[in-house]
Amino acid sequence: MSSRERTRALKIGSVAIGGGAPVSVQTMANVDPHDVEALVRQTESCAALGCDLIRLTVPDVEAAKALGEVKRRTSIPLVADIHFDYRCALAAIESGTDALRLNPGNIGSRDRVQAVARAAKEKCVPIRIGVNLGSLERDLSEALASGERTPARIAEVLCESAMRHLALLENEGFRDVVISAKASDVASTLATYRLLAERTDCPLHIGVTEAGTLIPGTVRSSVALGVLLSEGIGDTIRVSLTDIPEREVRVGMEILRSLGMKAPGPSITSCPTCGRTKADVFRVASQVEEALEKLYLSQGRPDGFPHVAVMGCVVNGPGEAKGADVALCGGDGDFLLYVKGVLVSKVSAEDAVAEVLRHVVCA
Repeated sequence: MSSRERTRALKIGSVAIGGGAPVSVQTMANVDPHDVEALVRQTESCAALGCDLIRLTVPDVEAAKALGEVKRRTSIPLVADIHFDYRCALAAIESGTDALRLNPGNIGSRDRVQAVARAAKEKCVPIRIGVNLGSLERDLSEALASGERTPARIAEVLCESAMRHLALLENEGFRDVVISAKASDVASTLATYRLLAERTDCPLHIGVTEAGTLIPGTVRSSVALGVLLSEGIGDTIRVSLTDIPEREVRVGMEILRSLGMKAPGPSITSCPTCGRTKADVFRVASQVEEALEKLYLSQGRPDGFPHVAVMGCVVNGPGEAKGADVALCGGDGDFLLYVKGVLVSKVSAEDAVAEVLRHVVCA
């Protein structure tokens, strides 16, 4: 692991970004931006999994008002995602958003960006410059289209776009800026953020955009973010999946845990299953993992969290069970429950998760 790049320090709500602060995890709500109840449920669900920031799309002024109501009912910092209409950004600032995400390439004329910068500065609202290949300035888009799209050329145009917009904000005396410049493949992502780290001391929001569905998106994001973070690049991350935001949070947390940037969390062993398996190990192991994660976070990420095993059959099950604090060993539709290596009872698949939690709490 390389030492962290020293970037500017700022705060989004209660969350410190840059300046050596811990790397934060964020996601984006995907429910109707006008449905306050759904937004509150999703934000709280993500917060319960350890999410630090959540972004809400603000396509119109009514959505900005909804963001304000969500802000009043939740504690997690909110970032307003703005495209096309600068008036939505102004409305989100008035509604109390903790930060803005702007793509200046589609926000309109220079004076509109300046108006947003002035309003954000007055209210101390940080701005993330979010640059993507799909919304580059015309000259940069044409320059990229005129030659081979190598990772180096993609990195150059993305960085050039980001630097232009940074200069526009800094000319207004606005310095509370986070930058993202995302590509949809690993090589271009690495090249882009390495170049950004050379050119600016702004905190960097890193991620692979449009990474894909759960498996390919997780792999691409884990490879790219793992490499960048190990090089000391990145202050906040988002794993962009075609999936529910809770899964984005889980993957992001595991990336940071694997690099030693977050406390390790619950220790769970589970087998891959095979033809000998007669219990629903997949479902029970997934439910145990989710329940333990929520318990772990609700207890303030304590050290020494018990080791839990969920095994499928008699080949490795009893041996693994003896090495775990609490274990389930699959039988013919049911599970044997071990505590500290001692068989204590037989439980159904329906009761298995509750029994594991009961013994984990007492461990």
